[in-house]
Amino acid sequence: MAVKMLHTCIRVKNLEESLKFYRDALGLIETRRKDFPEHKFTLVYLSNEIGGYEIELTYNYGVEKYDIGNGFSHTAIGIENLEEMREKHIEMGYEVTPLKGLPGEKPGYYFVTDPDGYMVEVIRK
Repeated sequence: MAVKMLHTCIRVKNLEESLKFYRDALGLIETRRKDFPEHKFTLVYLSNEIGGYEIELTYNYGVEKYDIGNGFSHTAIGIENLEEMREKHIEMGYEVTPLKGLPGEKPGYYFVTDPDGYMVEVIRK
């Protein structure tokens, strides 16, 4: 039986701040949105221009903070010009790590933190 990955859900405290990060800082595109005001939540799905796999931002009205926990680590994206993207994230004011590399390898990735504290690993393609 074939399985297709569909989306990863992350809960956000400020939908507009999170959309700014995922659209402006990472270049994702809003693919669809579902509002459920009677149940006090909104779902926003984002993907890249290729489509397929999505990030689902879940905004529960009135929640000020989420405990991310110590089990979840990060999501990851691939980019060709790693240094340029890193500088962009620094200029935008996001928390950014130095360039890193696995033991014995040249630096090829870094982490940027979204407004809710979720880390995104940015990897050189």
